[in-house]
Amino acid sequence: MVNTIQSAADLNAPPVTKILAEYVAQHPSQGWNPEVEHEAHRTFLNWLGCAIGAANHESVHSALGAVHEFAPSPQATILGRSERVDMGSAALINGISSHTFDFDDTHLKTVIHPAGPVASAILALGEHVKASGRQIIDALVLGIDVACRVGNCMYPDHYHIGWHITGSTGMLGSAAACSRVLGLNTHQTQMAIGIAASQPIGVREQFGTMTKPFHPGGAARAGQMSALLAKHGFTSSPKALEAGRGFIQTVSTKADWKEIDQQLGKSFEISLNTYKPFACGIVIHPTIDACSQLKAKGVDYREVQKIELKVHPLVLELTGKKTPRTGLEGKFSIYYGAALGLVFGRASEHEYDDNIVNRPDVIAIRDKVIAQIDPNMSEASVEASAYLMNGQKISIRVEHAIGSLQNPMSDQALEDKFSYLCEPIIGARNTKELIQTCWQLGKLKNLDALLGLSVPKIGNS
Repeated sequence: MVNTIQSAADLNAPPVTKILAEYVAQHPSQGWNPEVEHEAHRTFLNWLGCAIGAANHESVHSALGAVHEFAPSPQATILGRSERVDMGSAALINGISSHTFDFDDTHLKTVIHPAGPVASAILALGEHVKASGRQIIDALVLGIDVACRVGNCMYPDHYHIGWHITGSTGMLGSAAACSRVLGLNTHQTQMAIGIAASQPIGVREQFGTMTKPFHPGGAARAGQMSALLAKHGFTSSPKALEAGRGFIQTVSTKADWKEIDQQLGKSFEISLNTYKPFACGIVIHPTIDACSQLKAKGVDYREVQKIELKVHPLVLELTGKKTPRTGLEGKFSIYYGAALGLVFGRASEHEYDDNIVNRPDVIAIRDKVIAQIDPNMSEASVEASAYLMNGQKISIRVEHAIGSLQNPMSDQALEDKFSYLCEPIIGARNTKELIQTCWQLGKLKNLDALLGLSVPKIGNS
């Protein structure tokens, strides 16, 4: 009976492992329109800024301490730091730092943060093999496509049962992208994706801890190793994704195969990427946006009697922490997010400092926030009403927060965010030059200039 079920499951699935491998290995360089090319550069710029910005965070210190126990050879750069480590460890550390502030990119259809696993792996690998900027951009587009298309196939079921979909698809995108950088053929790329399929990383229980940003870092390292194993002849099942006991049907009750291969090579998931103006979980963004608008309308948080929020059920499932005590916990509290919008009119990484989370006036307004589930609200919307002590009620409804596809951050806004994150780490001069270098990445003959600008310099200003 078991064998019959297994065979039926196999027969119903298209050969998506091979399809994706052929796509990654054979798709022409820069085989997309200028809009996709520009979005790839926006994605890389945003990812790099997030990784550099968190370079001195305690999670990076801890992870580096562990890595140094292995006495790694100095193959690759740690962004925002002077240390150099082996390329696998660089992929891990840079992946961790890029997600530490929860300020990185989001593919809203799946809530995957796609650049962390992919960019972290290929930049470290590319430094070691002396790749060109063009190779990095090509691999970024194709690797993100693999991760997000598999995510589309499984979402939301895979996510709802507890997987952190960034890590549990990121190793596939990383493996595909690294295969592209290495110039692997279709068979080798198929093996790399198959090896990666046995290494899903991350469960949602870890949200609010240092282990959440470990997920994209771990996925980056796993995918990179998968590609290197395949390069040297290591094998895997050629049906590792689609088989009845393969990755997709093991970790998800949903397997919508057409999401993987429809319009493959014609539409690109990176076109659906978005960037965060607020350093927290994406479902809190509409609330921060709405409460910031209330502040802009003249609402003084000291005159507020209560704040009522109407939100989609998933919002409270993900961000229902009522009494956060640390910045990490605050990133998963819609109550704290509402307070930040009302008190500061923003929610950058500074506002997630532990001291601000525990500030008495912030706690006072946080405790006045009432979040109610409204099934008529979408995950991307909120209705926020401020009840003032003078009896006045002021309401704001946000359908799509700033940073969404419908209300995207401009190139200038991304540059401003990059500067905010990077100037304290690498200095204003390096930051300005690095921004321009990122916009030209696809034209660079090598990565030397970009990496040289991405680390601190003595006397920088």
